Amino acid sequence: MDLRLTGLASGFDWETLVNRLIELERVPQQRLRNEQSLLQQRNTAYGSLVTQLNVLRNRVEALKDPSLYASRTARVTDATVLTAAATAAALPGRYTVTISQLATASSLAGTANVGAPISATDDVSELVLSQAGFAVPVTAGTFTVNGRQVTIELTDTLQQVFDKISAATDGVVTASYSSATDQITLHSSSGPIVLGSAADTSNFLQAARLYNNGTDTVTSASALGAVRLSARLDQARFAVPISDGGSGTGEFKINGVSITYNASTDTVADVLARINSSAAGVAATYDAVQDRFLLVNKATGDLGIGLEDVTGNFLAATGLLEGTLERGRNLLYSINGGPQLVSASNTITAESSSLPGLTITALKEGTTTVEVSTDTAKIRTAITDFISEYNRLQSMIDTETAVSTDAQGKVTAGVLAGDWQTHSLATELRRLVNGVVTGLDGPIRQLDHLGIVSNGNDNTLQLSDETKLDAALASHLDEVCALFSDSSNGLAVQLSAFLDAAAGEDGSLIRHQTSLQKQISDIDTQIAELERVVQANQQRLIDSFIAMEQARAQINQQILFLQQRLGLQSYNA
Repeated sequence: MDLRLTGLASGFDWETLVNRLIELERVPQQRLRNEQSLLQQRNTAYGSLVTQLNVLRNRVEALKDPSLYASRTARVTDATVLTAAATAAALPGRYTVTISQLATASSLAGTANVGAPISATDDVSELVLSQAGFAVPVTAGTFTVNGRQVTIELTDTLQQVFDKISAATDGVVTASYSSATDQITLHSSSGPIVLGSAADTSNFLQAARLYNNGTDTVTSASALGAVRLSARLDQARFAVPISDGGSGTGEFKINGVSITYNASTDTVADVLARINSSAAGVAATYDAVQDRFLLVNKATGDLGIGLEDVTGNFLAATGLLEGTLERGRNLLYSINGGPQLVSASNTITAESSSLPGLTITALKEGTTTVEVSTDTAKIRTAITDFISEYNRLQSMIDTETAVSTDAQGKVTAGVLAGDWQTHSLATELRRLVNGVVTGLDGPIRQLDHLGIVSNGNDNTLQLSDETKLDAALASHLDEVCALFSDSSNGLAVQLSAFLDAAAGEDGSLIRHQTSLQKQISDIDTQIAELERVVQANQQRLIDSFIAMEQARAQINQQILFLQQRLGLQSYNA
């Protein structure tokens, strides 16, 4: 018999009674939770205030920095000739800049035809198209000679292609290959040769570099063999085989920077990538049309390119060692009609121009004007950003501390209504921004002198007279600077100290948040202790009622036994 089934023996619903009693015992816990909820709301509100205070502090720090008022802007009359940027070190003024020559990079073109010929002999009867070393791989299909279509397959040999040309043209056009020049020649026995049609599907004529010239003889425009970039160095079809010295430790230097290679494992593309990613300061490429390698300085100016084979012959085999250097050009320019100045780069800095803080990037030859002036727009933006964040903070404080009454007389109070610290924060901020900054000379000693005033309805500010601010920035910039950034009394200096004391690492609001968080945590502890007592009391009541049920069940059994023994009527419990 489960005596926890309430009233099973006694008929009394004691479980409901226990639940009601426990609910009453938990009433203090609910009061604590309500109190904790209010504390949490206050803590959250303080957190929002701290966040906004720190945003405002960032705006104040910008106004506090004296370098803001030394900001410079550079305006270019013709931005297609050059662009310009100025730092605080730039001297205000007007500069006429003439670009007479742009800087270019030096380049070194290796000797042409460094790839091996497509065939070592004039006999091409064994040279299969799919394996021939054309710079551009041949595709299967048809091409046209003298209006006759020639169909080829990649399994054809080059000699078979020649035979097909002859057959298609009834022997009028014949073809041959010269291993000495690595070129194909077509010859007509009857009039000029006409190559190609819009219906061609094979690129053989392009791969063979055969182009119409209006005569009866057409020869490849250049040698046909090419280096295979994806092949290992020792199998890449160089005219002069690549060697790494025989030990796999090939090495060469470009501009004094060592590049290593292994001829039996590295591909040509691997070595080019190694050059390009090195500190040699050059970009290495391969020109498949002229079958040559190129090096181009990454830096502009009349600079050389130093080359040296250390172990092996990579630079010699690629034709770079005997290549031709095309010297780069320096930037040539003048300022305000002065002498010609030189820069290796198209960017003009103080090192070449002797104009501190001014950086000019030349884009093309020509003359234009650069006007350097104080960046009042940047200062103005910093001031208006400060006003916006200040107003956002004051509006937040108003919302959190507001008390309102609706038409039915119901009073609604903000989370921080009546909080003296929050009210004090708003009041002190208002006092600082509306007060006169002491210790300053000149006409600018408070925000009102910049056209910034309280709007008269709340604690926010408004820029009521923009012309007043613009005039002050134009004519009294030093005084504006002192108003905000004077090391002793500047408004931004005072605000920075106040905001740091309120929302800094150990600010008063941070300490208050810590206190609120502790109270919230303490209430969790109190609730847990109260709940422990409630659970104990609940168990004690349940145990007592179960004991009662057990006793009642035993009595009922005894009565039943006596009834059965004595033949008495059933006892109505």
